[in-house]
Amino acid sequence: MSVELSVVMPCLNEARTIGACIRKAQAAIQEHALSAEIVVADNGSTDGSIGIAEELGARVVHVAARGYGAALLSGIQAARGTYVVMGDADDSYDFGQLLPFLERLRAGFDLVMGCRFPAGGGTILPGAMPWKHRWFGNPALSWLGRHLFRSTVTDFYCGLRGFRRQAIVDLDLRTTGMEYATEMVIKATITGARIAEVPITLHKDGRGRPPHLRSWRDGWRTLRFMLLFSPRWLFLVPGALMFFCGGLAMAALLPGPLYVGKIGFDTSTMLVAAMTMMVGFQVVIYAVFSRAWAITVKLLKPDRATERALRVVTLERGIVVGLIIATVGFGLIVNATLFWRAHGWGPLDYSQSQRILIPGVTALILGIQIIFSSFFLSVLGLARR
Repeated sequence: MSVELSVVMPCLNEARTIGACIRKAQAAIQEHALSAEIVVADNGSTDGSIGIAEELGARVVHVAARGYGAALLSGIQAARGTYVVMGDADDSYDFGQLLPFLERLRAGFDLVMGCRFPAGGGTILPGAMPWKHRWFGNPALSWLGRHLFRSTVTDFYCGLRGFRRQAIVDLDLRTTGMEYATEMVIKATITGARIAEVPITLHKDGRGRPPHLRSWRDGWRTLRFMLLFSPRWLFLVPGALMFFCGGLAMAALLPGPLYVGKIGFDTSTMLVAAMTMMVGFQVVIYAVFSRAWAITVKLLKPDRATERALRVVTLERGIVVGLIIATVGFGLIVNATLFWRAHGWGPLDYSQSQRILIPGVTALILGIQIIFSSFFLSVLGLARR
């Protein structure tokens, strides 16, 4: 008989609560006459959790690789249902509320997120969530995720969620830690999956021990993942802004000193502008590398804009452009050397000599960066092909 729904529970030493979670899921399955199974993805429990799960009739999948994401990846892979509802086995989520998730999945949604926060109709019972998660961590990172990826999800971190199994398998999720839940939401959003939300109630867990979640470590890992997944905002926009501002300042100072009121700007400012240009260009290159690398390792799917840009920015064109810019820079440096010779190789007026030398050095460095960046980008292109 075909299975419509698989309930997947990641588990690591949850002997105190795994039984209650399974029984609640079984009660919901029986009440609504669902064709369903319960899969426990065990991540190396040593406290008897496996025995309890098997005794209650759940199917246990043993997962050697450690990590929340690793357990879920294996559990979802082993699931036989068309749809999956996943949730933590610490009794903080009510597995008796499977039907609202299943109904939305039947209606055609690919991912149905639970929402614990009042902003999305959810409820957090007293003691169910640490204050730093409730008022700072979860809201801040969910807000960031919505704005970076234009997502409609209110609660990025909610562990109780349902999805069409094949839709999530097709996302080719890769992370094995706590950021797995965030990767699922981000990739589903990027690929245009249909996403809905279900308000839920978060209960105080019954584990009686510290949680596996490490607030600052896992929060940082999630933030890092979001930023690396959004090179446009981490690298491209700041880098382009730095490059533009530095170039504008340098161009303004090329004819001579610039005065704003009593404040004078000269070659020292030009030197800072050159540094800003070079750093900005390097950060823009990181944006290109990050995007290409993410596509290479299948963290992101190829998109038309990136593929078009990578077809235009070829190794040969990069070498030509880099050589032209480097040659201009070298020519300016030679000109600065001739200027020095014309003054008897002695002390110079920096306001004159540095106005030639700084643009020359800047152009030479940028040209060399373009050449070698083109080679590296070409290597990433070979990996993609």
